[in-house]
Amino acid sequence: MPRIIRNTSIVEDDWQVLTLAEGETPAAVALPAGPVLLPLAVWLARRDEIIAGGRPIGVWLDSHEGPEALAGDVDRFAVIAVNFPKFTDGRSYSSARLLRERYHFAGEIRAIGDVLQDQLFYMQRCGIDAYALRGDKDIDRALAGLSVFSETYQAAVDQPYPLFRRRQAQGSA
Repeated sequence: MPRIIRNTSIVEDDWQVLTLAEGETPAAVALPAGPVLLPLAVWLARRDEIIAGGRPIGVWLDSHEGPEALAGDVDRFAVIAVNFPKFTDGRSYSSARLLRERYHFAGEIRAIGDVLQDQLFYMQRCGIDAYALRGDKDIDRALAGLSVFSETYQAAVDQPYPLFRRRQAQGSA
């Protein structure tokens, strides 16, 4: 069973990531048993059928797909994954932040795709809390990427107050 980083621990991952093969349509793809992360296109094409199935539901957004397509349904998902198709494509950082701040998604946001140790700290700042590293990377070593910096200056999803506000609050206590 593959392993992922969830929060600050390495855990076994029982979610499958469903992808569409060449020529396969969202309406016709076979849905595997068990927890599955569905492509957005499959969710949109078969929403009612998937809900009626009664199993844990997850969906993944490709980097060019925005979270607004899920706006009315975020509470239905146990996991929403955001895909990083290559290291240099940062659009999924914005999707994660929007899911947390605009759509108030409280479940797991998982980074999938070309996920590397150098990105983990910044992904965490945007609200991502689970990481499926690229297959050729050492997950044990990558876990250290979440604690690279001991302090942050800017506000973000994981720390809503900038450093100067936190210092002011400490001084007035």
